[in-house]
Amino acid sequence: MKKFLLALMMAVSASFAMASGAGGIAWDKAPKLQNDQAALQNGAKLFVNHCLNCHSAAFMRYNRLTDIGLTEQQIKDNLMFTTDKVGETMVANINPKQAKAMFGANPPDLTLVARSRAGHGGTGADYLYTYLRTFYVDPSRPTGWNNLAFPNVGMPHALWELQGKREPVFETVTEHGHETHVFKGWKQITPGTMSPREFDAAMGDLVAYMTWMAEPAQSSRVRIGVWVMLFLLVFFVIAWRLNAAFWKDIR
Repeated sequence: MKKFLLALMMAVSASFAMASGAGGIAWDKAPKLQNDQAALQNGAKLFVNHCLNCHSAAFMRYNRLTDIGLTEQQIKDNLMFTTDKVGETMVANINPKQAKAMFGANPPDLTLVARSRAGHGGTGADYLYTYLRTFYVDPSRPTGWNNLAFPNVGMPHALWELQGKREPVFETVTEHGHETHVFKGWKQITPGTMSPREFDAAMGDLVAYMTWMAEPAQSSRVRIGVWVMLFLLVFFVIAWRLNAAFWKDIR
């Protein structure tokens, strides 16, 4: 019960955080890779290597990754850096006090972020996919980074080495006497270790993993639900015919 209440509080706080970041660009559609084990495994690797340094996933245990095709030995050898027990939860490397000193607040837990970030702009996966790909260099910010999907975000660009450094290009448009700045594209300042297409694909994998992590049983639930509906349909036909047979002489 205590864990449930904590998860609910984090989901609510994340919703308020998203509201405070309103005013960003329209969200791109995230690729649907939740049933692609290779994508989920790559996403798990990206999450552990780039997100788990600061963010925890306190409601996800390492051994649950066996559900996406990894063995416990693979998990121990490649994905466990904060503990030596495969049954432990994913806890961040960073000390909470250090995190608060550096960022002004502890980085939020990411277990449920793919569910809590859904809004009028799309799903939580759409938000994350857009957010992770729209960081840009901004010397006016304390971290040196800003984000188009979440303006004035306090988080630095943890994946900048993969994407490189970029800045957005805007076009000034005058409508009804008012000037507005319309986002037109990106100017690459320094290249990353990945091409733009490779980085987008990697972020699709990462978002797919975070979506799966927010509800690992979703695929099983949907599959079971389909069989239940089929069973009820067949049972309805049988019940309907039995009812007709029982009442035919009475009528």
